[in-house]
Amino acid sequence: MVDAWRKLGLRIDWDQDRCELTIEGCAGQPPVQHGDLFVANSGTSIRFLTAALAATHGRYLLDGVPRMRQRPIGDLIRGLRAWGASLKSQNDDHPECPPVLLDARGLAGGLATVRGDVSSQFLSGMLMAAPYCRQDVQIAVEGQLVSKPYVDMTLSVMKDFGVSCTTTGGSQVQYCIDAPTAYRACHYSIEPDASAASYFWAAAAITGGRVRVEGLGLDALQGDVGFVKVLEQMGSQVVTGCSQDGQPWIEVSGRAQRGIDISMSDISDTVQTLAAVALFANSPTRVRGVAHNRHKETDRIGDLITEIRRLGGEAQEHEDGLTIYPRKLRGCEIETYRDHRMAMSFSLVAMMIPGCLVLDPRCTEKTYPNYFEDLGRMIGRPPEYLRAR
Repeated sequence: MVDAWRKLGLRIDWDQDRCELTIEGCAGQPPVQHGDLFVANSGTSIRFLTAALAATHGRYLLDGVPRMRQRPIGDLIRGLRAWGASLKSQNDDHPECPPVLLDARGLAGGLATVRGDVSSQFLSGMLMAAPYCRQDVQIAVEGQLVSKPYVDMTLSVMKDFGVSCTTTGGSQVQYCIDAPTAYRACHYSIEPDASAASYFWAAAAITGGRVRVEGLGLDALQGDVGFVKVLEQMGSQVVTGCSQDGQPWIEVSGRAQRGIDISMSDISDTVQTLAAVALFANSPTRVRGVAHNRHKETDRIGDLITEIRRLGGEAQEHEDGLTIYPRKLRGCEIETYRDHRMAMSFSLVAMMIPGCLVLDPRCTEKTYPNYFEDLGRMIGRPPEYLRAR
């Protein structure tokens, strides 16, 4: 994301030691009005960039790795077209997927409809672009909205940057934003990544140990903090509190022994984490409401089941999720499919089962470059990286 905006002429200073970004605004129009933007396998980046750039003037081509060319973006294209955008897929084999060619000339606004059952990122992208439309906007959500906490987080961030949104109910939810308007600059503190924290809470649930993650409370913007409540249903203990300097923390301890039946539509990024925990429970776990997980970095239902079976476990695939049956596991080579969450989740299994080898561990660099070092520091067994064969 940073590379894309820099290529379009924005000044972004990134102090990685301090975890701090300083961004010089461009008043809604990047200095460079054309470019080929490569986003690797970041679905968030390509969807948010497509919506944001549609509100500008210029000509852009957005593309990524081969897997990105299988990930859906058609609903976002149709939603932006309802606002007058000129954009289309350049993918003959998968016309609902990238690459996307955008001939941007601003957005008219008005009413647009977007599906909610594939990815909440379509809605979030349109919401963030909406203030730069030429007239007031209404976005209607068609069908069930998955990962709704991410949309709530989007609206909260927008409000902190000076843009408010009203929501109307009824048979079809609509989001309404006054336009045109502009965001205002501010200093913004980003919460620690709750999705990344889930692996450490899960480590406690698998081993019966105790892990405290600082900087996150149950009132965090991110829905994935709710993962600790899932572990609590399975038998772990969850305690919250604040440090002397006022920083919240969440602590998980004790084994998660009970299998559960649960919808994870709102926290679908933690399905793989739960799968690792469920493998060590005493009864089956049924996960529902996550059919959209098939369209992530990999098929996070089918490929997840493949690796569970490779370990000697048993899992059943359903249209909206899967059921995991605890079995005696064996060491093996674990494929990660270039998916950071596959690697981090199955590292928890490897932590417990001798002879496990997590392939392509560096795919975690997408969101957590030092994950294996931090996990090794916690369990007292530093990772051993083997040369790729």
